[in-house]
Amino acid sequence: MIGRLTRLLAVALLPFMVATAAANAFEKVSFPSRDSSDLVGWLARPAGTGPFPVVIGLHGCAGLYRGSGEINAREDDWSQRLTSAGYAVLLVDSFGPRGIKALCNERERALTPAGRARDAFAAVDWLEKQGFALKQRIALIGWSNGGSTALRVAGAPEAKRLRHVIAFYPGCRAILKRGWQAQTDTAIFQGLTDDWTPAAPCEELARSGGARFVGFPGAHHDFDHPNLPLRERKAAYSQRPDGMVTIGSDPKARAEAIDAVMAILKRP
Repeated sequence: MIGRLTRLLAVALLPFMVATAAANAFEKVSFPSRDSSDLVGWLARPAGTGPFPVVIGLHGCAGLYRGSGEINAREDDWSQRLTSAGYAVLLVDSFGPRGIKALCNERERALTPAGRARDAFAAVDWLEKQGFALKQRIALIGWSNGGSTALRVAGAPEAKRLRHVIAFYPGCRAILKRGWQAQTDTAIFQGLTDDWTPAAPCEELARSGGARFVGFPGAHHDFDHPNLPLRERKAAYSQRPDGMVTIGSDPKARAEAIDAVMAILKRP
C-alpha cells in the first residue's frame, strides 16, 4: 500500500518537477529590439554569480519551440552543454514577438537574416549591461536560418563586439555575391551532403571572406541535432527538383562539431 501511494505521489508531482526543472534551466527575459518591439530571450546560466562568458543562440526557420511549447531539442541540448562548461546562454526568439510561427516553406519571408542580425546586436546591447556577463567574451552561434543570420552579423562592423561567430549550415549563396568579409573570428560548420543549404558556396565564402570552413562528409542539414532520425521534408530553397530536403542527426559529425565549438570558444 505504501509503495502504491509513493508511486501515485510521484506521478502527481511529475508535472511540478518537470516545470521546476525547466524553470531552473531557463529564465525568460525581455529586452529592447532595434526596430519596433521588445524581444524575448531564454537565459540559462551556470551555478554561481559570474561574471560568465556568454553564447547567444539564434534558432532556425522553424522557430525556437517544439509543438509542445518547449524549447527545441537542439537548442536545449547545446544550452545544457554550454552551461555545464561555464557559459551563460541567451537564446533569442526572433519569431514569437513578431507573430511568426515558421518560415521554412516560405520563399517570400517576413523576416530576413539581415533583419534578424539587428536582433543579435540588440542581444549584445542588453548583455553588455548585465552584471553576470563578461562583456569581452560574448560569442554567437546560429543554426540554419540563424546561421545565415550569424554570417550577416559577422560581416558587420559591429561584429568586433563579439569574440567568435559560429554558423551551422547557413545559406551562403546570397552573401557570396556581395563581397562579404568576416569582421571577427568566424567559423562555418556544414554537412558536405546538405541538399538544403549546400556546402560549396559556404566553402568559397570562407576562403574569400576570411572565415574557417569545417565540412563533415556524409552529414546532412541538422546534423548536430541530438536525436533527429534522418528523413525528408518539403522546404523552400531546396537544391532538389522535387523540392524536398534531407535532415537528421549524424552522431560522428555531431561529436566532432561539439569538440570543435568548445575549442573555438576557449580560444582567447
